[in-house]
Parts: sequence; structure tokens; C-alpha cells
Amino acid sequence: MHHFFVSPDMVGEDEITIEGTDVNHIKNVLRMKSGEELLISDGAGNDYMCEIAAINEDSVVVHITGKEFSGTELETKIYLFQALPKSDKMEMIVQKAVELGAYAIVPVRTSRCVVKLDEKKAAAKVKRWNGIAESAAKQSRRGIIPEVKNVMGFKEALEYVKDFDMNIIPYENYKDMKETVNVLENVKGMKKIGVFIGPEGGYAEEEIELAMDKNVHPISLGRRILRTETAGMAVLSVLMFDIERQKD
Repeated sequence: MHHFFVSPDMVGEDEITIEGTDVNHIKNVLRMKSGEELLISDGAGNDYMCEIAAINEDSVVVHITGKEFSGTELETKIYLFQALPKSDKMEMIVQKAVELGAYAIVPVRTSRCVVKLDEKKAAAKVKRWNGIAESAAKQSRRGIIPEVKNVMGFKEALEYVKDFDMNIIPYENYKDMKETVNVLENVKGMKKIGVFIGPEGGYAEEEIELAMDKNVHPISLGRRILRTETAGMAVLSVLMFDIERQKD
């Protein structure tokens, strides 16, 4: 079933109005017709089973046939702070992070980042990444569209998470697996967690020291060195499993 998002103000008592780019997608790409079913999420955790009532030039009106709480969102909001990778790797990282339950993705400039974005290029990239996040949210039946935030510097990112319940940073020179397991398994009841992933060249030692000074816990991802596009997915997978397990 096709899945779309609307803002809560577009949801009426019995009908929902879809506007924007999704109208063209419904009309000209999917070629949907009146009476066909679709799923609408309002970004606030509510899902609506709907049937198309009318397809207009600039809008699609659907009739609500059922409502339920989506239940697909993790109780803990996980923010992925991803150091800017080379090439188009960020697109895949955003897509997979959304599928794995990340609440938000924050691109971060670190000292060893090869990619350098000026303000104009950064804005264009963030816009594209948010489009990818929306598509991934639809595909994975998320109840919200995770936001890709504006690019931050490393110090700015550390300041951003100062009030989070826990922050972790995988570091290849950290070898204490017992403490890593202890950190990752004790997420029950936490509202916000920050996950910091370094670039292809890894974090500089002074960045790790700064992070630890800001109460960011170093963790190990095992004996192997993971690529930047793999490390975040490994952490998100473990956190998602533990949060879901403790919920049940």
C-alpha cells in the first residue's frame, strides 16, 4: 500500500487533503484512481487508512476509513551525528538510518573530513538528503519523517547534545568491550541518545578527548575497522534491538 505524509492541519474529521509534490506522484506516476486505498501519516504518530475521494489539479482528497496509532517509532529519540563522508555515501547513510529508526540525522564537519561545503552547497545537499529521508520514511512505514538538520561543526554538535540522556562515540582505539556492552544495553527509559560517527580518516585524538570531556562515552565496535557508512548502521541496529526488546 502506498504511504504518504501530511501535516496535522490537513487532517479533517472525515477527510484529508494532500497537496504539494505528492499530488503529481499520485496522479501521474502511480496513476491512482478514485476508490484506491492508501496510508496517510500525520507526522505525529497517527496513521490513517484512506480511500481516494477526488483527484483535483492541485490536490487529492481522501476519505478516512480507519485510524490507528502507528506504533513504529522508538521510545528513545536517536540522533545520528554523521561526519561528512566522501562521494554520495551520505545519501545511503540517511536512507538506512531512517529505516533503522533514527529520529534525526545531523551532518558534521570534523577536522579530517575531506568534503568541504560552502553555505550554498550545504543547503542544497541538506534539501536533497531530506527528500531521501522522506522517501525512506514512506518505504519503512515510519510514523514521522526524520529531519536531516543543517551541517554543524564538531564543537557545535557537542554543545547540541549537552542535555541528552546519553551520547556515544565509536573509537577504533577503545578496546573495552565489556563496558561497551554495558553502555549499549542500558538505554531503557532514555529519551534522547546522540551517536557520533567519524569520517573516513577517523576522529583526531583531540576530538575524542574533547568529546570525552563533554561526557560522550567512547565505545568499541569490535576488532574490525568499519567504514564510516557501516559504523553508524552497526550502532543503530544494536540500539534499535535493545530499545524494542526492553519495550516488550
